[in-house]
Amino acid sequence: MVIKYLLEKEWKQFFRHKFMPKLVVIFPLMIMVFMPWATTLDIRDINTVVVDHDVTETSRQFTRTINASSYFLLQDVVAGYDEAIDMMEFGDADLILEIPAGFEDEYAQTGAANILVAINTVNTTKGVLGRAYIQMLAAQLPPAVEDSAAPALVPKMEMLVKNMYNPLLDYKYTMIPGLMVVVIVLLCGFMPAANVVEEKELGTIEQINVTPVSKFSFILAKLIPYWLIGLLAITLCFLLAWLIYGLTPAGSLWTIYFFTVLFILTMSGLGLVISNKSSTMQQATFVMFFFVMIFLMMCGLFTPVRSMPDWAQSIAAFTPTKYMVDVMRNVYLKGSSLADLQTEMIALSIMAVLLNVWAILSYRKSS
Repeated sequence: MVIKYLLEKEWKQFFRHKFMPKLVVIFPLMIMVFMPWATTLDIRDINTVVVDHDVTETSRQFTRTINASSYFLLQDVVAGYDEAIDMMEFGDADLILEIPAGFEDEYAQTGAANILVAINTVNTTKGVLGRAYIQMLAAQLPPAVEDSAAPALVPKMEMLVKNMYNPLLDYKYTMIPGLMVVVIVLLCGFMPAANVVEEKELGTIEQINVTPVSKFSFILAKLIPYWLIGLLAITLCFLLAWLIYGLTPAGSLWTIYFFTVLFILTMSGLGLVISNKSSTMQQATFVMFFFVMIFLMMCGLFTPVRSMPDWAQSIAAFTPTKYMVDVMRNVYLKGSSLADLQTEMIALSIMAVLLNVWAILSYRKSS
């Protein structure tokens, strides 16, 4: 019965805010509608300048191939390299392709020819992918002449590529499951932390402290509303992913809900630990923001964890977001089952238990 009255108090306190109930709906909407488009790492429309010293049919065909590609945006074909460099320095070009004189003759005789590619690598991702795209187009350039007397070309290896789990290589499909994790982190991490600290600042928590309510009941009453809010938010994310992007889980929806419950327990427990240790809203917000930044940067949402240095991978192993992002992507795209996600289940379960026990023990109740 004590829990019932405490929960009634929490819900009244929650709906007393004019903005908080709206945030639960608006925040998933903003994340799911706009962020998949803004967080894409697909590199397209690379501003390209061609310096054509050969001016032959083969060099012009290569230029047309580049212009037709969705990866490149041909800005100009200029006569000199210095002019192209000036365009790059002024930000009008990201990539310079210089075709040397004699390119067609050399390519016709040997089946190979050299070209110069200069890339603006201020943006390393754009530079690396731009080079890869150019190499791919160059490999597809047909022979310059059809002459039976020409020396036999070195046979090329042909690859038949099958894209698994994300056949269209749509980066939004990679980001959407991870962005659902971001929604849970911010709603079920920040909100419980802010709730307890707000009561400290208003002085209402002192009234609770002098009652016979146990620490366990108090913490449980604080957590249950945000568990329900988290489940409501993730359900809304599922609906938006289906309605807007046509993305549905390849695996079981119940598997996602099971791991969502574990993750919500983990994040809400962390939020309460931080709020118990904080005396002001500002302090709790900054500490929570510190952890959220680490969680988001090291969870593999934007950069694969295996691409990080060993020391960073060691830190990432202690972040709950790493395991939850893996779960969401594996279930959504690969159709993984609970049996395939044993490591993630054990890790999140341990973190959930430790943080919630810590939240109960760290709450100082005076009678």
